[in-house]
Amino acid sequence: MSTAYHAYILGPDGHIQNRVDVLCDDDEEATRMAEQLVDGHDVELWQGARMLATFRMKE
Repeated sequence: MSTAYHAYILGPDGHIQNRVDVLCDDDEEATRMAEQLVDGHDVELWQGARMLATFRMKE
């Protein structure tokens, strides 16, 4: 059964610019998918009120 996760795209000021909803089977799959969203901005991965990871853009 898939679980809903939310990847938040952060702007330079640290505020949310966009949200990407993903359905994944587990935390590991969601983490891999969210990490791919890092493209010139930071990304936070959440599952409900639980923060799983923060991915920083490469400088």
